[in-house]
Amino acid sequence: ALDLREEFAEVNPQGKVALVTGGAHRVGKAITLMLAQAGADVVINYNRSAREAEQSIVEARALGVDALAVQCDVSDWSSVQSMAATIEERFGGVDIIVNSASHFGKTPFPSTDPAVRATFHQVTRILIDGTYYVCNRLVPGMLARGEGAIVNIIDLSAWNPWPNFLAHSVGKAGLLAMTRQLALELAPTVRANAVAPGPVLPPPGYSEEQQAASARRTLLGRWGNPEDVALAVKFLIKSEFITGEVITDDGGDRFGH
Repeated sequence: ALDLREEFAEVNPQGKVALVTGGAHRVGKAITLMLAQAGADVVINYNRSAREAEQSIVEARALGVDALAVQCDVSDWSSVQSMAATIEERFGGVDIIVNSASHFGKTPFPSTDPAVRATFHQVTRILIDGTYYVCNRLVPGMLARGEGAIVNIIDLSAWNPWPNFLAHSVGKAGLLAMTRQLALELAPTVRANAVAPGPVLPPPGYSEEQQAASARRTLLGRWGNPEDVALAVKFLIKSEFITGEVITDDGGDRFGH
C-alpha cells in the first residue's frame, strides 16, 4: 500500500534555526514571524532598525520560540563574521537563511553626483556582496549538518528595469543569478531558491493614486501583503524537491502591464 506520509514528505521548520537578514520590519518581519509560528528559532539581522528588531523579538518569543536580534551591516565582511560568531555561540549555526536585506535607493543614470555613486555601491553591496558574505560564512555549517535551505528575496526589477533604479535592478538580477549558482554549487545538500514579490507594501511616500495605479497593473486588480511573501518563502523551505527556482508572488503584475 502507498504510504502517503512518505510520498508527501516535506521539510519541517520546527526546531530549526533561521536567519532573516533585514528581518526587523516590512516583508522581512513577516517572514521572521512566519518562521517563528512554524516553530523555528529565529535570528533577526538588522542594521539601523534596533527598535523594530526588539519589537519583532518580543512578537517571535510570544509564539513559543527562541529569538535573537543581531546588528550587522551585511555588506561588511568583518561585521558578518561577528554576527555569525554570535549566532554560532547561541545556536550552533543555522539551518535556514532568508536574504531579505536591501536598500531601496534611487540611482538615476547617467549622473556625475558622488552621492548617486555612493548609493549605487551601497545598494549593490547589500544585495550581492551581503548575500555572498552571509552564505559564504554560514553555509559550511549547513553542509556539515547535511541539510539547509536558502531563500533570496528579489523582485520584478530582476526582469523589468525601473527608471532611476539602476542599482536596485542590477542588484536584484544579480541576486537571482546567485540563487541559481548557489543551487548548483551546494547540491544536493543545501537548496537555494528565490521569491520575487510584486506590490505588497508601498514604498515610503507612495500616493493613493500611485497605489491605485499599481493595483490596476496586476491581473488580480489589488495589492498583496507581506504575509503572501512569507507563505511563498515557507513553501520553498518545506518543498524538498525544489532548488534553483524563483516564485513570482505578484498577483500577475509581471503579465498585467
